[in-house]
Amino acid sequence: MKKPLAILIVALLVSGMSFGQTNAKFGYIDSNKILTEMPQTDSLQKELKNYADYLDQQMQTMGQEYQKKVQDYQQNVAGMSDLIRQTKEKEITDLQQRIQAFQASADQDLQKKQQELFNPLIQQIKDAITAVGKENNYNYILDVGTGAVVFYQGDDVLGLVKKKLGIK
Repeated sequence: MKKPLAILIVALLVSGMSFGQTNAKFGYIDSNKILTEMPQTDSLQKELKNYADYLDQQMQTMGQEYQKKVQDYQQNVAGMSDLIRQTKEKEITDLQQRIQAFQASADQDLQKKQQELFNPLIQQIKDAITAVGKENNYNYILDVGTGAVVFYQGDDVLGLVKKKLGIK
């Protein structure tokens, strides 16, 4: 799906540029492949995995506590007064809600950690792509890994199109 999108973008760009620019220079890259081949990636992935394992361990501990409370409740419910039974049920429900909240928070935290670790590397790749584009006089560099234009240089025609449409 990503390659057809990149091909469509190239086709649109080529057809639109054929009138104004006859010697446009295109390049392509797979930034995902570069990311996997960078030497820092392995250590960053290990660090992210260690953090995910830590969060998973915390989740397992909470799950074991939940199982123990449920098992204790099921074994002793017959002999409990209404007040004790309601208190135990509330404890179990509260713990279940804390587990669900922790899971959601852990997922967000893991995603934040991934961005924190990998964003500098991604920025380094973007900077290198921009430098290569400028040094080698590319007009466009397409990322076939993401289907995006990662480098472009030329005239921004937004103002002209807005004027044509009567947009101020």
